[in-house]
Amino acid sequence: MNGNVKIDTAMVMSAGLGTRMRPLTDNRPKPLVELAGGALIDHVLTALHQGDVKNIVVNVHYLADQMEEHLSGWDDQFNIKISDERHALMETGGGLVKAQHMLQGDPFFCLNSDNLWVSKDKNIFQEMAQLWRGDVMDALLLLVPHENAHNHIGRGDFNWDGQNLTRRGDDDYAPYIFSGIQIISHNLLKNAPNGPFSTNILWDKAMEDGRVHAHIFNGQWFDIGRPEAIAQTEEYLRENKIEMPAFAHLKKDSVNG
Repeated sequence: MNGNVKIDTAMVMSAGLGTRMRPLTDNRPKPLVELAGGALIDHVLTALHQGDVKNIVVNVHYLADQMEEHLSGWDDQFNIKISDERHALMETGGGLVKAQHMLQGDPFFCLNSDNLWVSKDKNIFQEMAQLWRGDVMDALLLLVPHENAHNHIGRGDFNWDGQNLTRRGDDDYAPYIFSGIQIISHNLLKNAPNGPFSTNILWDKAMEDGRVHAHIFNGQWFDIGRPEAIAQTEEYLRENKIEMPAFAHLKKDSVNG
């Protein structure tokens, strides 16, 4: 499974509590917070649609009924399945394991619903699929250099020299930030722990075997983790005359009038 593999399945992580986005999340889940004319998850779904990714699994927890109602508007464009975490929030790794039986494709995309990205190049999902090599990879992470990361206040997550991926560890700085977008093989989930746990546990095990690789994103990436990030991001888009792709016409309720 090497190079330009067709990946038509994605998991969108949407089960967080959104505590850092309060008060915007007092009465709605974070993926439904509005940014640049639409809900955060609509921007994600639009990019997946443009990348010809049709099978979508979305995990839900906080105000899950709102999420399900909103996602039903995309039924004409995707095959959407809900991984219900209403009664037990599984964290990122546990969420993947819980939803694994719904993720029929191998490999598949996994991405967060609280970031935004713009690029003049090809669709990022198509670009990453061309780089996938199943013989040497269990995961391919999309990393962003600090100069391309907006609203982000961290010190970086990873070092990448084109062959070896390492964590920042005890260093004060690492040049790359994890974008929240990755390709995952089901092999990464083998022998996973039970219950809630972080994807970091899976990465660390695979990194020991050199089976986690990276791709550097050369577009602009926006961390939408705090309320002030909404206005900051919209100001950047406006000042740089960046128009986000229209997505309203893709949704079932718009198509049917």
